Amino acid sequence: MVLDRGKDYDNVDRSMEIKQKAIELGANLVGIADLNRVQGLPTLPDGLFDNYTHAIVIAVAVSREVFDTITDGPNPLYLHHYLATNALLDSIALQLQNEIIRQGFRALAIPASQTLDKVNWMGHLSHKALGKAAGLGWQGKSLLLVTPQYGPRVRLATVLTNAPLEADPLLANRCGSCQRCQEACPAGAIKGGVWEDHPQTREEALYFSRCVEKVNEDFAKRPEIGKPICGICIRVCPWGKKSL
Repeated sequence: MVLDRGKDYDNVDRSMEIKQKAIELGANLVGIADLNRVQGLPTLPDGLFDNYTHAIVIAVAVSREVFDTITDGPNPLYLHHYLATNALLDSIALQLQNEIIRQGFRALAIPASQTLDKVNWMGHLSHKALGKAAGLGWQGKSLLLVTPQYGPRVRLATVLTNAPLEADPLLANRCGSCQRCQEACPAGAIKGGVWEDHPQTREEALYFSRCVEKVNEDFAKRPEIGKPICGICIRVCPWGKKSL
């Protein structure tokens, strides 16, 4: 049964309530995307969006100080923050999911970090693409989501729902001529392309196989790491440095 919040309660009110709940639970940013904005986005399984109309995208910031400790690759401190942030995101997403279900709508929390297809390196969906569609930021030259407040120093999770919500406005790409992530990439994987909205394919932006090989065959095999993570392109991004 949908809770009665009065005749004047509308989609904007519900959206604001959900966002406030996410912030209270520990999110730094929350945005809402109309799923019509991401038609054709691959999902695992296919048709994952079929029962839903909106995506609530949650961002938790990873502190600049952690990235400042990275030199030639990920270290155990960054790994710990990476895992702890993912756990917090999953907790927030599950609690939002349950709250939306209690209101009488469908909702499905999607894990912050879960690779299902290790050939194409895909999870259930692209949190980055949905984060862009939810107005949290833009996809940078590294294809990471770049937010005005924190740059790419965020981790993301998503809650799919059929609740009637108000989608947030999109942000324009603001990378401009900056090439810092391209210059810093230890795999030489970032092509440095420029696009107003987003590249049509991942290969247009990246030599993706180089990135996959570097994080799996080098970084993941380093002592006390064991995960295909990097962090170098994130560390050098000028966006968000002053706000952290």
